Order: sequence, then C-alpha cells, then structure tokens
Amino acid sequence: MTSLPIKSHPLDPPPLTDLASLLATNLKPHFRDVSASVVRCPDLRQPPFHLAASGLCGNEKIADIGGPPYLHPFPNFTKKYAFLDLPKLLEMSPGKGLMLGAGAGPFHVVGRNSELMPNLSYEGDEVINLTKYAKVDEQGGCVCGPVPENSADFALMANIFCCDGSPGDVLKIVARTRIGKENFTAAIQKILKAEYGERTVSLGGVFLIRKGKAKLHVMPDFSKEPLEHGKTEEWLKFYECEAPLVCLSTFHSHDPGLELRMEHTHCFSEHGDGGHYHFDTTPENVEYEAYFNTAKIIYRVDQPSVEV
Repeated sequence: MTSLPIKSHPLDPPPLTDLASLLATNLKPHFRDVSASVVRCPDLRQPPFHLAASGLCGNEKIADIGGPPYLHPFPNFTKKYAFLDLPKLLEMSPGKGLMLGAGAGPFHVVGRNSELMPNLSYEGDEVINLTKYAKVDEQGGCVCGPVPENSADFALMANIFCCDGSPGDVLKIVARTRIGKENFTAAIQKILKAEYGERTVSLGGVFLIRKGKAKLHVMPDFSKEPLEHGKTEEWLKFYECEAPLVCLSTFHSHDPGLELRMEHTHCFSEHGDGGHYHFDTTPENVEYEAYFNTAKIIYRVDQPSVEV
C-alpha cells in the first residue's frame, strides 16, 4: 500500500472560535435549538462514544482513499488496503494516532460486501481496534458488530479523519428538532460553503444521534450483474435505525480539485444497528451532539481514474 499514488493539499482552516460563532447563528434555520462552542474534548473512549482514543487533536488530517468507481460496473477486487499502512503513508505521528471514518469492509475477511466504521488507534506497538462493520444478512436484515478476526483491513474506498488522538480544544455542536431540509452534515457544509467559498474547510470527528431515528443504508453483497451508476440507489438496502447512534464523519466545504467524496458518515451502535447515514426520520425529536476538528491537510490516495 505504501506505493499507492498520493496527492496532498495543505489547508488553512479558520479558528474553531470563528466556526463556532458562524454555526451558532446560521444553524438556526435548520434546527430549532442550536449551540456551538469550543470546548475541551471530553474523553471519547467513554460511553456513549466508544472511540479508540480520547481526543481529536494533534496533526489533524483527512484521507480520501479509493472511491465508489471501484464498485462500478463490477467491483475491483484488487483494491485491498490496510489501516496500519496509513500512518507512514499519511505522515502521521509514529508514536501514536487515531483513525476514524467511513469505508467499505474487507470483503476478503468478511466474505461479502459490507459497510465499515473504522475506529482504531495505535501507541507504539499497541493497537486498539474498535472498528465495526454492517452487512445484510441472509434474511435481508442489518447486522452490525466487530469486524471478524479483529481485522484492520478495508477495501475499495474510505474517508478517514486522522490525528494523534490527543486531548485538546474541539468544536462542539448540539442541535435539536430539525426544521430545515438538509441533514446535519449537509447543513453545516452549506453554511461553510456560503461563508468561505473556494477556501476549503474540512471537518472530521464524531456525532451522536442521541434521540430519534435515522435512515441508514447497508450495501448488500456484490452484484452479479453490472452495477450501473444510476442503479446504485435501487441496489442498496435501507433501514430505519434507533438512537443512540455513534456517527463517524468527514466532510468538506469545497473540493480543491481532488475529486473528493464531499461527505461520508457511517454509524454504529451498541444495539446492533449500523450503516451509512442519510437522514434523521424523526425531525421533531431528533438530537445531535457533535465533536469535530479541522483538518490541516487532505491526502487523496489511489484516486480512481473516473469519479461518480
């Protein structure tokens, strides 16, 4: 994996205090009750977040690896990746780090296609791998749990927020009762785009859907027929899932020419629900609690020659 093609793009993010002020005001048309502030990151290893490191600070970056074109029209089974190759590739700290986000599961381990919720840290030679995956079972239901064999592999695509996993200041957002049309991450993206234009602001971290329900999808096993781009929605399996849901997320306000996946969020739970986040389905009683940090650099790894 260390020989994969890679591009990097440094970022100049605004201070977290500026983002907090901007979002506290401009999320009000989207949610009835909103607060945004800069806080000392709580210990995210603790319930209800269950992350593999305590914080979201230190050497913050986002990696966009592979992409959806590796699913079309047939899956590219050569696209196997390993999270433990990323620290060197992405110039992470050799001493410790955290990787979290959304991707496709390691089909060569799981035995089928699946959604992946990467959540692992390292410190020296010690690796804490709390990654989960979601698959469609034989009855068409959703099954979410720890990755088989404690695998630290993935396949086809991933969007990963990387940092040292250290404590520090982060952006906290609490939003209740959705009154706008956009989902939680899209509302934030829209505000950042309007404010910063072509200055890319990239956020990564975790949000909790504390109350309500959400629409998630899970990819079924690989299609035996050619999967055309316009047929993907029909192919996916959708589920309405119960809170609490822990959502691992990366998103960007602007693509600086890297053919980025602009937003990617995967959710897991302690009660067996999980998958790719689309929307809350109970706007009147939904509650979000988010902790984000800004990326200082974007890495585009193994970019497909054609993007969707």
